Amino acid sequence: MLWDRVGSECGTGSRDIHGAQAGNGQGGPVSAGPVRWSAITASRGAGEEGRWKAKRQQNALALAIVAALSVMSPSAVVAQQRQDVDHQGDSSETETEAVQLDTILVTGTRIRGGTTPSPVVTIGNERIQEEGFADLGEVIRSVSQNFSGGQNPGVSSGNLAGAGNANQNITGGSSLNLRGLGADATLTLLNGRRMAYGGYTQSVDISAIPLDAVERIEIVADGASAIYGSDAVGGVGNVVLKRDYDGVGVGTRFGSATQGGLATREYTVAAGTTWASGGLIATYKNASVDPIYTDRRAYTEQLVDPSTLYPGSDLRSGLLSAHQALGETAELRVDALRTERDQLHFYNWAGRNSRVMPSSVSTLVAPGLDVWLPGDWSLSLSGAFGRGTHDQVRRETVVATGAVNLIDQCYCNESRSYELGAEGPLFALPAGDARVAAGVGYRRNTFQNLNNLTGAVIIDGRESARFAYAEIDLPLVAAGQGVRGVERLSFTAAARREDYSSFGGVTTPKLGLIYAPSAEFTLKASWGKSFKAPTLFERSYAASAYVDFASGFGGRGSPADATVLVLSGGNPDLDPERARTSSVSLAYHPQAVDGLEAELTWFQVDYRDRVIQPLANPSQALSNPIYAPFVQRNPDAAAQASLIAGANAFYNFIGRPYDAADVAAIIRTEYANVAQQDIRGVDLSGSYRLAFASGTLTLRGSTSWLDSTQQTIPGQAPFAVSGTLFNPPKLSSRVGGVWSRGGLSASLFGNYRGGVTNRLDDVRSASFTTLDTTVRYITGDGAGLWSDMDFALSIDNALDRDPPLYQVASPLYVAPYDSTNYSPIGRFVSLAISKRW
Repeated sequence: MLWDRVGSECGTGSRDIHGAQAGNGQGGPVSAGPVRWSAITASRGAGEEGRWKAKRQQNALALAIVAALSVMSPSAVVAQQRQDVDHQGDSSETETEAVQLDTILVTGTRIRGGTTPSPVVTIGNERIQEEGFADLGEVIRSVSQNFSGGQNPGVSSGNLAGAGNANQNITGGSSLNLRGLGADATLTLLNGRRMAYGGYTQSVDISAIPLDAVERIEIVADGASAIYGSDAVGGVGNVVLKRDYDGVGVGTRFGSATQGGLATREYTVAAGTTWASGGLIATYKNASVDPIYTDRRAYTEQLVDPSTLYPGSDLRSGLLSAHQALGETAELRVDALRTERDQLHFYNWAGRNSRVMPSSVSTLVAPGLDVWLPGDWSLSLSGAFGRGTHDQVRRETVVATGAVNLIDQCYCNESRSYELGAEGPLFALPAGDARVAAGVGYRRNTFQNLNNLTGAVIIDGRESARFAYAEIDLPLVAAGQGVRGVERLSFTAAARREDYSSFGGVTTPKLGLIYAPSAEFTLKASWGKSFKAPTLFERSYAASAYVDFASGFGGRGSPADATVLVLSGGNPDLDPERARTSSVSLAYHPQAVDGLEAELTWFQVDYRDRVIQPLANPSQALSNPIYAPFVQRNPDAAAQASLIAGANAFYNFIGRPYDAADVAAIIRTEYANVAQQDIRGVDLSGSYRLAFASGTLTLRGSTSWLDSTQQTIPGQAPFAVSGTLFNPPKLSSRVGGVWSRGGLSASLFGNYRGGVTNRLDDVRSASFTTLDTTVRYITGDGAGLWSDMDFALSIDNALDRDPPLYQVASPLYVAPYDSTNYSPIGRFVSLAISKRW
């Protein structure tokens, strides 16, 4: 679970003029990647800590026998794709061929066999293993278009990182955050289905999906609301599961950071079978991780003990995916996922020590039925039922008095969706059939915030949406037609309408053009509109007012007893966030140079009506000038009384009676549709595969340059977002290569993440460059003990680089590095062993 992987996979998924995937030729199955190995963190001496470790040891012993038996060997699994059924063809086809129905779609389009006008990053299972990724969280953090902030386990606990609720570890999961627009502005799908949200920030934990079942992940870093609806502003990530798997395999992985902490133990089991008309795969994963305590790193020894830089966790995750043909014209399929995760982490603030022990459970059941109709038409009926339950258990201790306050709340999400769609040819064109996809559906989301100690319902938010969509693909010129200067030309158009029970309706169109002047170049262009519905937490969270000391909000020049009155909470009148997105990409895939491909992409997002807490970092409310519009200094008693009267609750955190005369400022932090963001940049990726007598060398790399600004309120001057503290850097990159010969392979990749500037003192941090390497050996097929085995040794951050530091205002409580961009793990060594029968 290496947090600091940066950069992007280079397989951009650009398509050749015939619509075939122009990838790196490395498709193949996925296994669980390498492991992390080393000594266990020294005991903290606490009884509860001992029980925490004892629990993990019991889990390890319970699975040790299973782990010794077998594990999936990625080289032994052959990815199988279903073939199209030609209903008008020769009736002499065998039964097995007849039931191999075509259900494969490309992410970014609903047209079977279609091509999206947006660039697609495709990361196959073989590449995941070659580069030593342990879970999908590590995979997405390696993508240069993705920001490691948001909901990720390495982000500082206790909301001590910048950007408020948007940047913190809540569920312990990992969320896609394309272009740094927020985890709630990137849509995550599992086999094309929406998963349930986790926590209260409307993010999806992609690391909950076991790697053993993953065939590939496809990422479209472009607006896609016209295809998929809300949330797909930054783009969409779709995890595609293996369709068929024969055999049984188990594996184990161990690893640890050489500076201490993060001792990791993982055990996986995969089993599957196929028959003439269907198949299934089932996987189970059990993984435990020790925390990294601040006293294990020299640059955080000054923090109040105990504090953690990375949480401990226990994960149990199972997945089942099955499909069954019903004759030659229909197929029934179902995907089911359940994940349980327990965490342990500590943080301190203002004389209070918090021990946090959250527990999360996520489930998804997604059935579907595909029917093939005459005339190459198909009909699909699908549903998805998801639930995410997160119990946030926190024990807060006042250090001076020993007083203990226990907090136990549930953030409970539930989602249901139903969809009916049709796809097929509309009319014939000289270059091929014009195909259309259309459908209707219904989706309902609920969010509850419950006090588990009292049974009180703090938030009860509900929302439903009805939607309809249509998409058309018009092939205007195809290869072989002899049109001079045009090898391929096609036009795509899509539109979607969603009507919400809360704020009304939104219509989002998207237009696309694909043009290939020759067989070596493909130009893609897209323009569209996207939107994101405000989260139920943002709409339903009760407004509260509280009085606290001004010093905690950056009031260094205020009197020692000065206080502030703060208004926080939700806003039921929020409107959807809206965006205009566009991209242009040029792919180069020369026929004369086998194995070479490259793609250059320009993108722009004009994002309006963003819902934010205007004070992303309340500790800077009185010191940072960008927050001035939300601070009313020297308020009179009447203004304070009006604010308190309008709030649902009033709290006093100063330890003495509230006195309006002591209040130096009113600070407003409630959610509002006030921000505007302009995001633009360039992505460059490429790969080159060279064959030698001694083996094969594949070079690949990707770089993203991002320029984003934000205007917090109309009339205010825009300020830089990218390249600043707790936001994406301007430049991210991952470049390297993989050498392979027979069953032996070795990879070396360099990761670069640019420095970020602290706006308070205008000091820019150093950049962060790390090296990752993996050596992997796969034994041959056979019946012996050593057949079908997979060994992988990985070293992440091989040079053991520490994160770049910055000057913090509260050195006893806040870690002096940007936890959204840089990792405290240091060098991490892992060993994975797997076997399959």
